[in-house]
Amino acid sequence: MDIELTEDQELLRNSVQRFLKDEYGFDDRAKIVAGEDGWSRAVWAKFADLGLLAAPFAEEYGGLGNGPLTTMIVMQEFGRSLVVEPYFETVVLAGGLIEALGTDDQRGELLAEIAAGEATWALAWAEPGSRYNLNKVSVSADRSGDDYVLSGTKAAVIGAPWADRLIVSARTSGRDGDRDGVSLFIVDSRAAGLHMQSYRTVDGRRAAEVTLKDVRIPAVNLLGREGQGVVALESCRDRGIGGLCAEAIGAMTELNAATLDYSKTRKQFGVTLGSFQVLQHRMVDMFIALQEAVSLMQHLTLTLASNDAHVTKLASGAKTKVGYAARFIGEQAIQLHGGMGMSDELKVGHYFKRIGAIDIQFGDPAFHLMRFAHAA
Repeated sequence: MDIELTEDQELLRNSVQRFLKDEYGFDDRAKIVAGEDGWSRAVWAKFADLGLLAAPFAEEYGGLGNGPLTTMIVMQEFGRSLVVEPYFETVVLAGGLIEALGTDDQRGELLAEIAAGEATWALAWAEPGSRYNLNKVSVSADRSGDDYVLSGTKAAVIGAPWADRLIVSARTSGRDGDRDGVSLFIVDSRAAGLHMQSYRTVDGRRAAEVTLKDVRIPAVNLLGREGQGVVALESCRDRGIGGLCAEAIGAMTELNAATLDYSKTRKQFGVTLGSFQVLQHRMVDMFIALQEAVSLMQHLTLTLASNDAHVTKLASGAKTKVGYAARFIGEQAIQLHGGMGMSDELKVGHYFKRIGAIDIQFGDPAFHLMRFAHAA
């Protein structure tokens, strides 16, 4: 399968490629990751100037429309350059939820802030022991007059230390594990009673354990219908998996290219590694694994764009296949590079770490294999 891009989509891809090539090289990224903030506000502002922060949204909000295809283009290029800025968390996850669920006022105000690069977001849905289950929500949200009062803990919130606002899932009714009764709330990261325990992730990003203790927010910060948050999160997960698969494809593409180039220059026993037939076969296997993953990722993207009823099953299938393919390619690339493959000086190890992080976001391949097997 090969998606034929429109002229506008080709222009978008070319502009992203040019920017990343000129201003987001491997050394530039290393400095950003090693910095105190761990991300670059200057780069984020340039993303806004290029229109990337609005691109997946509808045209009325300054975007190009056709969100899944636009997301695929951007995330694939970001995967090739290991971009650490919170595009996925802010635009794909939070922006997607706001566009899908927000009131007219929320869409108009919040999407404009995202598009202009004025606000970053994070999605706080996982909890200790939830194991990828969107229904396992023990954070409570009790109504108190014109406010809601939130209490509880969210785990492994990617991008939270960088976020100005969070979208938090909390239980407004029912018991932990019930599908109904979960609602989504917009919470200021500086709200009284909200505490973050921040840490670095293995792929060079930042995450946090978020504790809410009687955090009071106005009722107008409810996102979508009360008690229907799980349905919204399931759609968000499908879109998120589409973006993560595209990013993984970008990383896998670079791993294959780096390994092929290394095999042409590195010599062993007086000849290049690429001259050994057994290694040629292994690199062919890596190429085939990538092409299979690309086809499934593109199929998922088109299915997301068409709002197909079976997209959830396909998303789990894609997460499984792309996850296994990415790990295979990453492991082969590391082995063929020898001990240098895990050194900080080479890109290969960094791609491998990012692939490992993508592997477990919104569920690892084993989890999604079971979901695929039991889906209708």
